Amino acid sequence: MSVSHAKDSSFLGGRIPPEIDSMSKNLKDVDQEMFRKILKAVVSGLEGRDCSEVMKSIAESSTVPQERLSHVVAGVHRLLSEAIRVPASSLKQEAFTEDLRELRIPEEFITDFSSVVFGNRRAALDAATARNDPHLPTVEDFKWRVDVAISTSSLARSLQPSVLMQMKLSDGSFHRFEVPVSKFQELRYNVALILKEMNDLEKRNILKIQD
Repeated sequence: MSVSHAKDSSFLGGRIPPEIDSMSKNLKDVDQEMFRKILKAVVSGLEGRDCSEVMKSIAESSTVPQERLSHVVAGVHRLLSEAIRVPASSLKQEAFTEDLRELRIPEEFITDFSSVVFGNRRAALDAATARNDPHLPTVEDFKWRVDVAISTSSLARSLQPSVLMQMKLSDGSFHRFEVPVSKFQELRYNVALILKEMNDLEKRNILKIQD
């Protein structure tokens, strides 16, 4: 039996975030001019610029109640944040548009969302996301050698090889450690096991992005 997984490829995943759900319900009284002001301010915020004064001006000039306006702003921010977390090569504009239609977002607003997610500002948004997202340092350099202790205070360790390793991380720090061959073999086995499990997961159809 063939099962379609087309909806699993939604950029929002399996559950609609509450901010986006609330936004779609509060857009009916927002005209396109106001929506574009909100969208521009949110994009500026995502790029790392201070948009507090712009948002204050929008709130003061809007005829939409402030509480409903706040739902719209929060939803726009969440929707764009979710969209730009998906690599541009994986997110199809047609699928993105269909997802927004299912959320009952007006067509003119869908066009504006698409112009941000698939337009010239995408590169700047990706760069800002990469800077702001929490992340651990990455390995920049790795060196190792095998050492054999000829004589130690412990006779049991005489002539026993060990592996000396040094890692340089992207934050400039160095980490040096020594492990016996048995532990190194255990590390090698576990890394190989993880790589195999990742390869098995990638072969599952449910994880493949559908065109």
